[in-house]
Amino acid sequence: MLRFTKMQGLGNDFVVIDAIHQAVNLDAAGLRRLADRHYGIGCDQILLVEPPPSDEVDFRYRIFNADGSEVAQCGNGARCFARFVRDKGLIDRDEIRVETASGRMVLRLEAGGEVRVDMGVPRHAPAEVPLLAAEERLGYTVNIDGVDWTFGAVSMGNPHAVITVPDVDAAPVARVGAALERHELFPERANIGFMQVLDSHHARLRVYERGTGETLACGSGACAAAVVGMLRGALQDPVRIDLPGGALRIGWRGRGTPVHMSGPAVTVFEGSIEA
Repeated sequence: MLRFTKMQGLGNDFVVIDAIHQAVNLDAAGLRRLADRHYGIGCDQILLVEPPPSDEVDFRYRIFNADGSEVAQCGNGARCFARFVRDKGLIDRDEIRVETASGRMVLRLEAGGEVRVDMGVPRHAPAEVPLLAAEERLGYTVNIDGVDWTFGAVSMGNPHAVITVPDVDAAPVARVGAALERHELFPERANIGFMQVLDSHHARLRVYERGTGETLACGSGACAAAVVGMLRGALQDPVRIDLPGGALRIGWRGRGTPVHMSGPAVTVFEGSIEA
């Protein structure tokens, strides 16, 4: 039996597994089974808590999409990871250092139960997103079903495209998100955000996540949207990003500096399942 904890951050839900104190041997089919909302536990992503690869960090943090693919970054998942290891007594400090596929992250538990995540320095060069473009631009244009869409691109440890729209409720998230996620411009696919700017410190966002589809919230997507909005001069630090599942607070002081994200992380239930 595999023990797990179901958690959520703004409705973006996760199955969190302690892979330190139990053996975990999940292939892609097993991961998909856990994520299935009808035949498994149900989640957007599966998070594994593993022993640290060195003395410089406290844990290794691995992330798997609902389709079984492994990814490098998840902001909402990082907050749940921090809450999990603290609540389970795996660490007794409020500052937690973790190793991820995209590098090291620092997570900090704050008063009131929220978690602040240092999401690292965003990367803008097309080769670092990765995006197949000859040069870096504030906006790239792609034609989908006869309509031109302009997006900003940035890596937050995972690739993001952000489209500014006049009304996020009316945005064709499922259709355009699905087409752009797998577009040949993105050799590793991408998370697609649709952002409506309300004022210089406030925006709304919906995200079609790579390997999952639209979710109630996407932490790295909120960071990417804030970065793209600030680079274009439409947003200013700090920014509140409203997602369908709730709000995140994003801080960024400009190119070459890390993005900081704050928001909630909640345990839903615990259980065990035949793996």
